[in-house]
Amino acid sequence: MPSLDIMLDLSLETCRYHYEGAMQTVIATSMDGRRVSFPATALRRIVTPDGAHGVFRLTFSEEGKFMSMVAVRRWAGE
Repeated sequence: MPSLDIMLDLSLETCRYHYEGAMQTVIATSMDGRRVSFPATALRRIVTPDGAHGVFRLTFSEEGKFMSMVAVRRWAGE
């Protein structure tokens, strides 16, 4: 399955905004410069009490449908 690594630096407040349904989609830039979108509900799996900070791997089906998101490297928020 195709995958992309993205870097996120989202505060807890921003994550809550997405989590509560105000936004349906997150748009990010991959580490290699491509723009990618994925469902905001994916943040539920990776958010910490500080937000979402680190590098995350997005996996997609061969058809381009979002499948999963996992942490590759995390760091503390500011």
